[in-house]
Amino acid sequence: MTSYTDKGEKPERGRFLKFHHITFWVGNAKQAAVFYCDKMGFEPLAYKGLETGSREIVSHVIKQDKIRFVFESALNPGMEEMGEHLMKHGDGVKDIAFHVEDCDFLVETAKEHGAVIVKKPWVEEDQYGKVKFAVIQTYGDTTHTLIEYLEPYKGLFLPGYNEPLYKDALLPKLPPTCLSFIDHIVGNQPDDKMVPVSDWYQKCLMFHRFWSVDDKQIHTQYSSLRSIVVTNYEETIKMPINEPALGKKKSQIQEYVDYNGGPGVQHIALNTPNIIQAIVNLRARGVEFLSTPDTYYDTLREKLKIAKIKVKEDLNKLQELNILVDFDEKGYLLQIFTKPVQDRPTLFMEIIQRHNHFVMWTFFIKHSPPGIRGRKLQVPVRGH
Repeated sequence: MTSYTDKGEKPERGRFLKFHHITFWVGNAKQAAVFYCDKMGFEPLAYKGLETGSREIVSHVIKQDKIRFVFESALNPGMEEMGEHLMKHGDGVKDIAFHVEDCDFLVETAKEHGAVIVKKPWVEEDQYGKVKFAVIQTYGDTTHTLIEYLEPYKGLFLPGYNEPLYKDALLPKLPPTCLSFIDHIVGNQPDDKMVPVSDWYQKCLMFHRFWSVDDKQIHTQYSSLRSIVVTNYEETIKMPINEPALGKKKSQIQEYVDYNGGPGVQHIALNTPNIIQAIVNLRARGVEFLSTPDTYYDTLREKLKIAKIKVKEDLNKLQELNILVDFDEKGYLLQIFTKPVQDRPTLFMEIIQRHNHFVMWTFFIKHSPPGIRGRKLQVPVRGH
């Protein structure tokens, strides 16, 4: 495992501040939004559709603390781009939006380094303020929208969005799921595409390498992967880029690429300050997670006896909930992965809590055979 301390020169202009929102293209936006509200604790935030004057696409925006998800569907026949995207990829992430400063400069810099500009900067405004947008192509059919507030925006979400048409009276009665912000977003690539994609982020978006592993470091007897994590200068946006490596069986990264019809977003990590309460409540709401063999926790307890750190949480409770532990001499993290959130074994969610430990997701490969359907593996435990 390699950590990178050289961030390069600080850009003179333009900053990527944070994740703004994630846009999903789905077959039925209303029902998808309801699923995430009912199962994962989100609540409706904003709406754009026929009732607001949007005649082609409907958008349902949901929120939880600092997390914003947007679900979009076509309103009419003939929406070729969205229809072809759904036929190829199924429901999934279309766009990852960043809150930025100096959108014009960032777009020009990306263009000079070879980025494809899907939409040049444009401005939208309403009675609540003025916002500038631009769209850049990244891996596969995924895009990045850059969002710059030209003045403080006082609306619910962005110009053109109104209040939700309906708020479910059941939601306040369900247990809270304690999810706070987007920790990282993982993009899976075909073999030999990881380095070109990570180089693209470094050249076009002025990101730098944060962390990387190769197939000698993350592997089982049957499957392995390579990963490079890129991040902005302030290191508030983490984007792991993965590719499969040769094993006795098809890598779960390659399986994702096959089912997704190419590269795309494999999972979204959501950070919580209290993972035990989060998972108890998510399970109570019906979220399905991958399982972990008891032998994993036997090994974990032995390794923690000689570790320099102490896990504050009750290990018996972590075992009961199937929460994983990763640690080094400075700290530890707790994490767990859902089963796929749609029928294709593609997109899933990670719930993560950090205690001074900034590795991305080294345990996933060890706990997810092809299909990521929760079958158990006998696996070793990391730790130093």
